[in-house]
Amino acid sequence: MIVIAGGDIVLPDRILTSASLIIEGARIAAVEPTARVDTPGATLVDAADCYVVPGFIDVHVHGVEGHDTLNEGDPVAAIAAFLPQYGVTSFCPTTVACPPDALRGVLTQVATLRANRPPMSARVLPAHLESNFINPEYRGAQPADCLRLPGPAEAGHSDRGDGDFSGRDILDVIANARADVGIVTLAPELPGGIDLVRALVTAGHRVSLGHTGASLDEAMAAIDAGARHATHLFNRMAPITHRAPGVAGAVLARHEVAAELICDGYHVHSSMSRIAIASKGIGRIMAITDGTAGAGLAVGSNATLGGRRIRVTDQAAILDDGTLAGSTLTMDRAFRTIVTTFNLSVSEASVLCSTTPAKELGLAGFGVLVEGGFADVVILDRQFGVVRTFINGQTVYERE
Repeated sequence: MIVIAGGDIVLPDRILTSASLIIEGARIAAVEPTARVDTPGATLVDAADCYVVPGFIDVHVHGVEGHDTLNEGDPVAAIAAFLPQYGVTSFCPTTVACPPDALRGVLTQVATLRANRPPMSARVLPAHLESNFINPEYRGAQPADCLRLPGPAEAGHSDRGDGDFSGRDILDVIANARADVGIVTLAPELPGGIDLVRALVTAGHRVSLGHTGASLDEAMAAIDAGARHATHLFNRMAPITHRAPGVAGAVLARHEVAAELICDGYHVHSSMSRIAIASKGIGRIMAITDGTAGAGLAVGSNATLGGRRIRVTDQAAILDDGTLAGSTLTMDRAFRTIVTTFNLSVSEASVLCSTTPAKELGLAGFGVLVEGGFADVVILDRQFGVVRTFINGQTVYERE
């Protein structure tokens, strides 16, 4: 038994000050409103002057500290090992558009790590595919030669790009790894896009609208077809205006859709972030990092994103041509930004970073500190730095 004693325990609607969290095995046994709990034989963890929050769940992260999901070797395992120091206890390994063999390799790693989590690593959730089926005009750092059409090729549009694979080849890889593919990002305005939304939803995947120039009507049609997620809201989407709200306007207007938000104050201005959160509510927004292999590296460092070189700047990661290529954000910094820059409460930040992602992914017993819940817990200091991370009631990271 472990007692995390004397900390401020962060619940979705309030904070229990100078309280205690009792962990028995892999579960939370009790949340006690007192700093001292008489539990003979228990291991005592002093959390005085700290916040105790549910483990962070990042549904969109490509890499960290030099490791990208599409690198050679076993990068997903490496990413899982590094993330707990940033408070992440569960994550969706995220890929950019890539050839079938590369995608198959990532999904094989995901399947292995989901079945057998290394003891000091974050939980690996089904992957998030920032897929081959996105709009080339909104691709950002996605490789143009890997983009494909979800439906039959039309005049002037090749379904084989510059490579030797088709959109069907990618869909076959997904079909052969159903359980390990969670979120699929796509542009619904492409030929066959709405049909692909329906097919993926029917197969059990969570369809996300992203890297898209969809109009309001096209986005609404995709939501009617079952899309329930939006990839990094506002980024790589048609701009929202008062006369042409586009896909971002559809996402804000439709309660069924939960939206990712890169919470660094750079990818989305802090004022626009506050507007989005106020519009949808903290229960429909998920804080994400969109972190790349440049996250955790020094400014000026080089890393890769889907095999392409990226450089770490003081705000993000960029390609050699200056194209914005994801972030260098980590979830502890996202939490801090939500509180100190977006001016939300600590409880609201916890919902955005943990509770809502868990709910949207159907992770029962995760994302909230409650009796019977899984003991995925993070202790943060008053500056929101990670002091200690627990997964299944076991310490997986402790700051020196």
